[in-house]
Amino acid sequence: MKFSRTTLEGLWLIELELREDERGFLARTYCENEFAALGLNTRWPQCNLTRTNTRGMLRGMHFQAEPKPEIKLIRCCAGAIFDVLVDVRRGSPTFGRWEGFELTGENRRTLYVPGGFAHGFQCLADGCEVFYQMSEFYVLEFARGLRWNDPQVNIKWPVANPMLSVRDQNLPLLSALA
Repeated sequence: MKFSRTTLEGLWLIELELREDERGFLARTYCENEFAALGLNTRWPQCNLTRTNTRGMLRGMHFQAEPKPEIKLIRCCAGAIFDVLVDVRRGSPTFGRWEGFELTGENRRTLYVPGGFAHGFQCLADGCEVFYQMSEFYVLEFARGLRWNDPQVNIKWPVANPMLSVRDQNLPLLSALA
């Protein structure tokens, strides 16, 4: 695996190193030793899979608050998504900044997302599946969100007029997060 730092502290882009032959390829998608050597989380008690049906649909921006912030490994298994992370860690030098990545079933990229980041994505194709490994169990009372179109954050979504759930449309602005 190739680990690359991003512009947001603690956020990593991970690319697979394929070992190919005439049959196809083999690639390691996770190695506890490699993650531990970089000081990254190695405990993943919960995994989730989402399917989002239509290009332009948007999920997010979600996170789990203290004392149970979720560290996530995020990968697009089918289709293509524009994946966005926003640093919502009070006191962080990059608080309120965002970064976006194209994750596809073909490029097989994975994002390592530290706790304290809001996460969302927009489908760039129909039938997108996204696989998550989580460092914490989901706890409803700590579930939080950030509005996808917060003007303070100013995320540049690639598909205009996205479709969202009612819940996601009504998430609070960054300025309202405690």
